[in-house]
Amino acid sequence: MSEQVRVLITLATYNEMENLPGLLEQIRQFAPQADVLVVDDNSPDGTGRWCQEQSATWPWLHCILRPGKLGLGTATMEAMRWAMEHQYHWMLNMDADGSHRPEDLPVLLGRALDPHEPVDVVIGSRYVPGGQVQGWPWHRQWMSRAINTYARWLLGLKVRDCSGAFRCYRVEVLKRLDWEWIRSRGYSFQEEVLFHLQQAGARLAEVPITFVQRRHGQSKINLQEAWSALWVLAMLGLGRLIPGRKLSNPTEQPR
Repeated sequence: MSEQVRVLITLATYNEMENLPGLLEQIRQFAPQADVLVVDDNSPDGTGRWCQEQSATWPWLHCILRPGKLGLGTATMEAMRWAMEHQYHWMLNMDADGSHRPEDLPVLLGRALDPHEPVDVVIGSRYVPGGQVQGWPWHRQWMSRAINTYARWLLGLKVRDCSGAFRCYRVEVLKRLDWEWIRSRGYSFQEEVLFHLQQAGARLAEVPITFVQRRHGQSKINLQEAWSALWVLAMLGLGRLIPGRKLSNPTEQPR
């Protein structure tokens, strides 16, 4: 990685104390020149407090401590704004639960920094050749593929993995987003931000990654949030498919 290129790796956390210390160690192993930003939603298990304490001695680690569970989408948006304000060139977002492997970081960054094929967003994809999912039961994999098909059809997205959060964004292209019209506050943020970036002319690419079932803790998604995400995608799709249709700005409830 060129020393002139500033990369920020971002993690949204809520009760990830079991995962975060080991994950940070692995991130430093596979992306030693990157800084890390943790956005914590007041984790009762002390994730945010631990991160803040460690940042005092680790200059590459930064923390934003929020007052409560404000939603995965808002955490990612806050990280994006922080990356823009602090003049990073690339922001690479990944989950903090161990499902995104740090050993895949060089693959995403290598594609992002390839001077021969410029790109604005690199998606760590489960659904391109070479990508895979480990540890999910068949119904979870079926649901994920169905949601991706739904999002591609409604939003006209040109990539196969629309819902994964393992992504590398060119920070300059994030400045094209109209933040006031981001509807999602939870998991549909992943599809919506791709939709807006594609509409703004961003160049999207996918690289294969291995997604694994989280190692510790419990998943944060629930049925209510899943339905909220489908509703937001439906409203976005109607706005795209029906010319001139003016929609309200419905938002998901925080996670």
